[in-house]
Formats: sequence, structure tokens, C-alpha cells
Amino acid sequence: MTGTAAIEAAALGKRFGRRGGWALRDCAFRLPAGRVCAVVGPNGAGKSTLLTLAAGLLAPTEGAISVLGTVPGAARERVAYVAQDKPLYPQLSVAETLRMGADLNTDRWDASVAQRIVDDGDLNPKSRIRTLSGGQCTRVALALALAKRPELLLLDEPMADLDPLARHEMMGLLMAQAAESGTTIVMSSHVVAELEDSCDHLLLIGGGRVRLAGEIDELLAAHVHVSAPAHAVLAPHTVVESRTTGRQLSALVRPSSTLDTDWRTSTPSLEELVLSYLRNPEAGTAPAAKTEETAV
Repeated sequence: MTGTAAIEAAALGKRFGRRGGWALRDCAFRLPAGRVCAVVGPNGAGKSTLLTLAAGLLAPTEGAISVLGTVPGAARERVAYVAQDKPLYPQLSVAETLRMGADLNTDRWDASVAQRIVDDGDLNPKSRIRTLSGGQCTRVALALALAKRPELLLLDEPMADLDPLARHEMMGLLMAQAAESGTTIVMSSHVVAELEDSCDHLLLIGGGRVRLAGEIDELLAAHVHVSAPAHAVLAPHTVVESRTTGRQLSALVRPSSTLDTDWRTSTPSLEELVLSYLRNPEAGTAPAAKTEETAV
């Protein structure tokens, strides 16, 4: 695996226990450096497992994954990872936590970044981590991660315990970091709507497999939402999802040629694209998908 990819996987799989199920299986993708990537999928899809593998905290059961051109463990100094449970030392204060971050990252630490993030949240430096709310702990964890000035930032459901205003502020902070330092950000979430305006690359995981991967603009441009009479023939276009209601057919398709001029067409949103693929595990593997008959 060569090139300037931030993360690259080939036939990647992870199974827990000799008889356990596969959290990931036969995953292959390439994430170019400098992107803000949304890793989306339902709970239990394998998002957290993928990020943990990229962070070098788990080893693959099969296949391979490279991070910043090397094995994940060798890239650890250039990678920051914020896990879903935000593991922090509860007995330490906010100030002590930041000092620990500085001691562990002497060559890359930017104290001004950490202090700004903490100050913007009106956090008392003397407060113990155990006394903070979930949102405040998220802010401290992000301060530790961003002050490290990572080349690759891995975030597992980072906004889950933040209120809407705090999520907006944190997303703005992350986008500023990406623009200023060229940091590659990989962010998992099952809330697609909050990622659509911020991310430029998509990695869609369902059932432990990569269902869709690529630049978001290109993926959206390659799909069309179609409204047509119920008797319309969608072949030879690839049907991701279709539904008939009364006399009307609604479908999301990947056109293989010019669409019928009598059909009404529109570009899907990212959320519509993701949900259509997740509702139809076999989407894209056959010329036509199963039509769902719906009562009027």
C-alpha cells in the first residue's frame, strides 16, 4: 500500500474471539490526506472498531491497514484519537490534565491551542475531571487531541454528548483546524445531518463492510432521485432503492445512460443517499432492487 493516503485498507477484517463474530470483514478503501471524512453507519456497524484499528490499539484479524504511509503503531505520534467514552483521569484537574498532555507530547504540543479550547468552554482549571459534565469532558478531550497538532485526528462520535450550540462550536473548531494545519479528520457518527456541511469524504459502513466510499460531491453527482409513473422501467440503471405509492414510483438510481426525459429528477441529500444504501444491503449489486409496495 503506497502513496499519500491518510488511511488505506485492503481486505481488512477484525473478529473478536476465536468463535466471535466479525466486526469488520473484507474492507477496502483509500482516504486521501487532507480530507474531512465522515464515517457513518448504524450502531454496531463497525465504525468504532475501524477507528481503533487506525489508532493502532487493535490488530487486524486479516488483511492490512496503513496510516500515514506506515503501520498504525509507528504513526502514533502523528495521530490523535478521541474514543467514544472520552477516557480521562477522573482524579486530575483540568489544568493537571493539560500538563500531562504537554509532558507526553513534548515535541508537538501547542499549549495555546489547548488553553483556548478550555477557556472558550468557561472551564475552571482547578475543576476535577470527575465533576465535569459529558460535554465538558468532550471539550477537554478535544483540547488534548488538537494541542498535539496531529496529522490525523480520529474522532469516535465526538459530538454525542454536546448540546446543539456546543456541537456547532466544536465543529467550527475542527474545520478551522483542518483548514489551518491541513489535518486529516476522520469522524464517526450515526447522525448524518450534522456532518453534511462539514465533511468532504464519506465512508459508509453497514454490517461490518464498506458499502460506499469516496468524495461526497462525486457520490451525490453519481446518484439521482427519480419520480416516474408506477409502470416505468428503471433498467438498465442501477437501482439503490425504489418505492411505489399508488401511481407514482420513487427511486434512487445510479444512471448508466441518459434518463427518460419524462421523469422528474433531483439530486439526493447525503442523508437520503446514506439511508437508501443502509436500508438495502444488496444495493448496487444488481441492475434492479426489490420494490417496496406501500399503501396509499
